[in-house]
Amino acid sequence: MSPADTLRLILLSSLWGMSFIFMRVAVPEFGPVPLVLVRMGVGALLLVPLLLSLRYLQLVWENKGKLLMLGLINHVLPFSLLALATTRLEAGFTSLINATTPIFTALLGALFFATPVHRQQYLGLAMAFIGVYVLSANRLNFDLGGDGWFILAVLGATFCYGVATNYSKTYLAHLPVRVLAAGSTAMSAMILLVPGLLLWPADPISGLAWLNGLALAILSTTVAFLLYFGLIASAGATATSTVTFLVPVSALLWGYLLLDEVLSLQILVGMIITLAGTAIATRMIRLRRGEVA
Repeated sequence: MSPADTLRLILLSSLWGMSFIFMRVAVPEFGPVPLVLVRMGVGALLLVPLLLSLRYLQLVWENKGKLLMLGLINHVLPFSLLALATTRLEAGFTSLINATTPIFTALLGALFFATPVHRQQYLGLAMAFIGVYVLSANRLNFDLGGDGWFILAVLGATFCYGVATNYSKTYLAHLPVRVLAAGSTAMSAMILLVPGLLLWPADPISGLAWLNGLALAILSTTVAFLLYFGLIASAGATATSTVTFLVPVSALLWGYLLLDEVLSLQILVGMIITLAGTAIATRMIRLRRGEVA
């Protein structure tokens, strides 16, 4: 990557790392669904002007059903699950489990989208799941309100991302990135409008919560989407995918600095195992040449 692309990658990882901080601060007052409505509604208002061209509007109309599905599985469901999880789990911890997204992408691609899986990827998949277990072994409490349910919510979000990535590659790869970003964001806001308003909190929302909610929408959604798709166009998808490994580091650092979250040995060991397994599973680290299994 060029120096400019490297700086954009670092900025992107920082913005997405901060998203876990913004959610952790804002969601107790908004609630998960209203917060995601703010996130996607403001994002749509800022991104839709990119579609003010007859060609782009026609593409959105022709693919409205597929963009609606992408908005549901890539934004509405995972963002709501992550927001729910941050009501209980630390920002850094949540981001580490969320870093397993490429694992679900590979598994679902192999099972349902005819994506080939190489032998070394099975080792990476196993390592990543061991890393998640190390992270969460002492928190898998499934009593009412136990941490285990919130950990499952994060894994549910990563599952949605895995479905969305394969769905987008299969059915929407022909669309310009601005149509994907703005179109799916607008569709997400439409899906969330009624449930978000029905679940809107009765108590007034503080200025701090609004500030974090708007920062989540503007910085970690709108600006981050533009950086992300710009990086894909400039540096390619493989180089851009390294953000997966930088986001948890960013979230852990911000959580430690801003929210006094603890960086325990268990967290650090789990992070190393999880990210190493993910790197092997995505073939960013190649142990040896292998045939497709």
